[in-house]
Amino acid sequence: MSQYAIKFSKEGYICYTSHLDLLRLFKRAFKKAEIQLSYSQGFNPHPKMGFAQPLSLGYASVGEYLEFETDKAYDTEELKHLVSAQMPEGIRVFSCESMDGQKRSLAARNLAAEYIIGMPMGREFSREESETLCQNFLAQESILVLKKQKKTGKMKEVDIRGKIQSLNFLAAGENLLITGLLDAGSHSNLSPELLITAIAKFLDIPVDRSEVGVMRTKLFFE
Repeated sequence: MSQYAIKFSKEGYICYTSHLDLLRLFKRAFKKAEIQLSYSQGFNPHPKMGFAQPLSLGYASVGEYLEFETDKAYDTEELKHLVSAQMPEGIRVFSCESMDGQKRSLAARNLAAEYIIGMPMGREFSREESETLCQNFLAQESILVLKKQKKTGKMKEVDIRGKIQSLNFLAAGENLLITGLLDAGSHSNLSPELLITAIAKFLDIPVDRSEVGVMRTKLFFE
């Protein structure tokens, strides 16, 4: 049994493919490429594969990872070529690496994620003004937003300040480009959605969520 990780992008209309549908897409791609995936045991066996950090619907990314296991050993360049040949428009396979000997999955080792967020502001900002706004935003002792609780479905106020590792605002015409390094993973995780809500509230601007673009650029691991 051999272990591998593929790094790929998700851009364009494929961004609106759900996490589960994307997993099905890769399963079909491996099958068409005749790659011998390893399967779990039990009543309902399934391929041993999974994403390092599921990407929210509508988000673009140039730094996603898919881990998988195979029954036989492959050359990593061969795997990259085989999978690339089956991918639809919007998904590019950048690399394939061997994960043999790694006891913990990428999902378990994920610590942070880097994002670029584009928000329409309705007016132009200078570089100095955007830098000052970012400094003032981060200077808050607490950044409170409402978050829906998974178990109860109720809204609860949470403080996200400690989950923001770094943040920058950049003026781009009437848009504000936000680059942020946020906690990600099973230990601590901050959704960009909560950050968008907090920034819009701080700047006191109405934000049409459909006009806000989010791209994940990198995942960081232990």
